[in-house]
Formats: sequence, C-alpha cells, structure tokens
Amino acid sequence: MIAVSADLKQKWDRVAQRLRAELGEDLYSSWFARMEMEDCQNGRLAVSVPTRFLKSWIENHYLQRLQKTGETELGALDTVQVRVRTSGGAPRVAEIVERPAPVPMPAVAVPNPLPQQPLSLDLAGAIDPTQTFESFVVGGSNQLAHAAVCRVADALMGAPISFNPLFIHAQSGLGKTHLLNAVCHRIRERQPERKVMFLTAERFMYSFVLALRQKDTISFKDQFQAVDVLLIDDFQFLQGKTMQQEFCHNFNSLVDAKRQVIVAADVPPAQLDMIDQRMRSRLMGGLVVDIEMPDLDLRRRIVESRYTVLRQRDPALVIPDEALDFIANRITGSGRELEGALNRVMAYQQFNNAPITLDLASMVLRDMQANPDGSRIKIDDILKIVGRHFNVARTDLLSPRRARTVVVPRQIGMYLAKKMTARSLPEIGRRFGGRDHSTVLHAVRKIEDQIKTDDKLAREVALLIRLVEQA
Repeated sequence: MIAVSADLKQKWDRVAQRLRAELGEDLYSSWFARMEMEDCQNGRLAVSVPTRFLKSWIENHYLQRLQKTGETELGALDTVQVRVRTSGGAPRVAEIVERPAPVPMPAVAVPNPLPQQPLSLDLAGAIDPTQTFESFVVGGSNQLAHAAVCRVADALMGAPISFNPLFIHAQSGLGKTHLLNAVCHRIRERQPERKVMFLTAERFMYSFVLALRQKDTISFKDQFQAVDVLLIDDFQFLQGKTMQQEFCHNFNSLVDAKRQVIVAADVPPAQLDMIDQRMRSRLMGGLVVDIEMPDLDLRRRIVESRYTVLRQRDPALVIPDEALDFIANRITGSGRELEGALNRVMAYQQFNNAPITLDLASMVLRDMQANPDGSRIKIDDILKIVGRHFNVARTDLLSPRRARTVVVPRQIGMYLAKKMTARSLPEIGRRFGGRDHSTVLHAVRKIEDQIKTDDKLAREVALLIRLVEQA
C-alpha cells in the first residue's frame, strides 16, 4: 500500500464528509465508515474496505456516487477501485468464509473481532429532528400522502387500523423520508407507549447479515415482535431471495397481528421487479399513494419555508422576494433541489459579501436549469446575443482582432458557451474563429475570476444568461 500524503488525506476526509452529508449518518455508517483511501494518481482512486460483502455492495450500489463525490476534491477520476484490505501476513478477511446453515446465504465476512450482539434495529437516534409535520409544506401534489400518514400517526393504540400497509412512492427528494420521520416524531411525542421502528431496507439487510454471521437470528426476529409501527424507507433496495423471505416473514407477522406498517419507495409496488410477486401483492393490498412533482405555488412556499429557517440561523441573510420567486420558477424539480438552489444563493452572498439581486441569483443558478445538458442552447445564439448586446459584429467576434472592445465580448461568449452548452473546449474554440482549447480555457477562467470582484460585469453576464435562455 502506498503511503498517502497529508494533503491527499485531507482531501479524502472532505470526500468522506460530503458522503456523510449526502447519504445521512445511517447509510454512511453502514457502508463507508470503514473505507480507507489507499492511493489516488493518474485519474485512478483506490480505496479499501475490510470485507468482501462491503466491497460487493459498494461496487453494485455506490460506485458511481463515490466517483462523482471523489471528483469534487480529487479532480477527474477515470476509475474507482474497491479492494478488500489485508493485514500483514494474515489471510484476507474476505476469504474467511463461514456459511450459516441451513440458510443459503452467500459467504459474507465481517471485521474481527465480531460484536457480541447483532446490530440493534432501534434507530431512534437516526431520526432527523428537523423533519416534522410542522416543517412539511403541504400542497396538491402531496396532500393525500400527508393525510394518510397523519391518520396513522394520530391513531390511538389498539384502535382499528384503516389501511395496512400504507405504501408511499415518489421520486427522490419529494418528501417520503420527511413524512416517515414526521410519523416517528408525532407518535413518540403523543403516544410514547407505542413502539416505533424506523429503518431503511439497507439497514435491514446489513443487520440481518450480522445476525446470520453470529448465528443469532432469533434475537434479530424478536426485535420485530414488540413493534407497534414499522416504517421502512428505500424499499426498492431490498435484494436477495433470503433477505426478501426474512422481510416477508416479519412483514406478514406484523400485518396479521394488526400492527401498522408504512413502506416508502421510488416506484409503486407493481414496478418492484426484484420483489417476489406475493410480496408485491401484499403491498398492493393496502393503501398505495404517490407524491407528484410540486407545482409553482407549492415550490414558492417550500422556498419561503426553507428561507425562514435559514433566516432564523443567520439573521444577516437577506434574499429579496423577486429572487425567491426566481428560484421557484427556475427549479422545477424536487424540494431537495429547491433547497440546494437556495443554499447556493446563500453561500454566494456569504462568500462574496455581495447583496443578492435577481440578476445575481440568475447568474449563481445558471447551471441549474430544466435542460442541464445545454442541448437546447446553441453557440450561434450566444454569438448573436453577445454581438447585439455589445454592438460587435459576428465577423469581429470570430476574427483575430485584439481590440478590447472585441476581446472582452469574445471572452464572455466563450465563457457562456462553456457554462451553458455541452460543447467541448476544442469545439468551442473552432466555433469562435478556429481558436485552440487553451485560448477558450483562459477566457473562461478570466471571466470567472472577474465576476467575483466586478459587480458590473457580474450583472452583465447574468443578464446575458437570461437573454440566451429566453432566445
């Protein structure tokens, strides 16, 4: 193993922090807490984990995310290699195989020494304290799901169950996890005698594997028997015949005993191709509700809600209503994307000590558009709008002329082409009069640096971005 430099180690620590923030403490602790970086050079990142099970799971589910997050600190990565760690001359941990009979599980190793008890499924500490019913913004797209979980959360212990299971499906970022957290909060605040278990499908699988390795599946099963309300998030990740059989057994046991089960997934039960048909049928036998994309009114109220929270933390933060309206109009996706856009605008104000205006908000969010690959925007449109704005002929923009009245518009045009289209640097150079990629790169970097300190130029670039998008 190559010794990792202090600088590289710091970068890896920042990658780990990003993963923790993106995935949450629960998933990060399950899959990445014991990952170490071994080497990073020539566009290749090598990391290691202690078990073959972790290696396989990360390669099958998180390799692309690991590469994308790693590139934010380590630069462009061509490949990411996950290895199983070795310790001196000892055999590889991943090769120490014990198959717990009679369950036909694949060989899975865990780090030595093994814990004395299986991983507890009581995840009260993992519940997000900010995700309550009070912080959930209700609109036409999520009203039914909100009403359904409210009925579950407010049901009295021992009262008849209206629908079981309750299945919520929606795309990522639309509030499924928020609602599950809110149910946990409401029940624990108003009916603490009701026992609630909230876990992800991944946590269920990870805990079951540890129980198998310790030959103590009875303790694992017993944890479900006393549960009054079971909430399962990210159900689409439940994989493996043995895993599904175990979950189905516990699921049926709870439903038959009139205990409430709530399941959340990215797709409806009928589209869970990896799940057994009997399990899909049981899920469809309850109430299936979906959450749709928020409309403009709901997006505006979500932005206002998140802005209010940010203002409580930092009263110095000031974003005008017109900028908040712009964010709600520009970002047509999930609440998570809206919050990310608001955080970006807030960060720009803090780092640049500049008041947020509509034009600056447009510039800060220039790459967060409905068509992020820039396939709709043409370089010809950019040339036309830049030329018209600066009163410079197209032939001059493409010519070798070095007058400042031509050079600055040309550099701004190259900057816009790089930021707003999917064209490569060499292609942009060819479209701007046959220039090489280094000239384009110089122009992009120069404009990027100048708009950080030149408010007039920043407003001008923001205006041009809006004009190009409207063309």
